Amino acid sequence: MPDSQERKQELIPVLARAFSELGFRRATTAELARRCEVQENILYRLWKDKRAMFVDAIEYVYDLSAQLWEELLAENGDGRTAAERVLACEAEHHGEFGLYRIIFAGLMETDDEEIRQALRRMYGRYQSFVQRRLEEHRAEKGGKMKRVGADLSAWAILGMGTVTSIGRDLGLLSNDDRRRLWEQIGRVLIEAKTS
Repeated sequence: MPDSQERKQELIPVLARAFSELGFRRATTAELARRCEVQENILYRLWKDKRAMFVDAIEYVYDLSAQLWEELLAENGDGRTAAERVLACEAEHHGEFGLYRIIFAGLMETDDEEIRQALRRMYGRYQSFVQRRLEEHRAEKGGKMKRVGADLSAWAILGMGTVTSIGRDLGLLSNDDRRRLWEQIGRVLIEAKTS
């Protein structure tokens, strides 16, 4: 019989999918349990409340991205820097799991301190990861030109992720448009030269 941590790891992808489809408020624990194919009391043995489930789902969004990126970076880079490989991956796959909707739902709940802190941690982790890749890229590519800091460029890349997710959900950006945006604007942000 799996321990509680293993059981949580098994159920969190299902909970994340449910929260991405229903949001925080519409996802009842009865519906979450139904989707997990367990009784509600099982969920309450693993998490103290629905908020704790949602906070773990927010963490899962980052953990899944980080896992995918680390696998990508472990592969042969074909002469591309880590930043270039991550950007190419995002151009092709950003948002395809739909889990960004958990983040959108969480942004509606920022008056809840636990959810707010979970979002701050998640965004901070994303920003740090991207900033490190940008710093590595710029060091590898060299040059003494004046650049926008990697910290601000990383935030701009995260913003681009939000914009392309909104464009996807509202049907404002085709898949080709989203891909071009990631490729073209992403390239500018990686280099981020100032005049």
